[in-house]
Amino acid sequence: MSETAKFALPLLQPAQAQKHVTVNEALARLDGMTQLTLLSATEGTPPAGAADGDSYAVPPGAVNEWDGHSGEVAVFSNGGWVFIAPSIGWRAWIADQEQRALYDGVSWVPGGLAVSLNRAVSSFRVAEFDHALGAGATSQTSVQIPQYAMVFAVTGRIKTALTGTLTSWDFGVSGSSNRYGSGLGLTQGSWISGIGGQPLTYWSDTPLVLTANGGDFAAGEVRLAIHYYAATPPAI
Repeated sequence: MSETAKFALPLLQPAQAQKHVTVNEALARLDGMTQLTLLSATEGTPPAGAADGDSYAVPPGAVNEWDGHSGEVAVFSNGGWVFIAPSIGWRAWIADQEQRALYDGVSWVPGGLAVSLNRAVSSFRVAEFDHALGAGATSQTSVQIPQYAMVFAVTGRIKTALTGTLTSWDFGVSGSSNRYGSGLGLTQGSWISGIGGQPLTYWSDTPLVLTANGGDFAAGEVRLAIHYYAATPPAI
């Protein structure tokens, strides 16, 4: 046996010369994999300016030094890339997505909480986005609550004060304009709790709707976050 089973750490061999090289390589790999942070799970080209310890999940179609290593974790070490095959159930922080992910045996699932042997995944996710308002009595978001999402809350904060002739505003969806807030303020920094009395499942993609009270919107910007549970079926 020349390496460990889990992290593929190189092992010292009997009467081996230059033992420090093997030990240092093992430590570098261990440092890259412990408390795993993946800088990206979608970048398919090895970055030219990688630093020792930088780790990436290699996606399908990766090129150059990552070609042929789809599904593996690439760790930059001593001027080159080493590759470790993750196991089902591994967890990592995906830095460019700013969320934790669970490895389901094939890919990294954002917000994954649990995974079955055949890759059925339970996950809790947060979709955050900024929404700019234009003139009018209502404003509908382009980002939508995903189909089959079980929503626990939609929270937010005003980035730029809401202007216009309105005195307050309601926050919800079509058919329930105040589901996530009513009589909300207009000033920069004001926040929206948007916690429902019980989780609600949306059976189709659904935009959020902001409704002006006592007048119309003119301008402003809000930062919104959809907090929801998602479930995927097992693979065949």
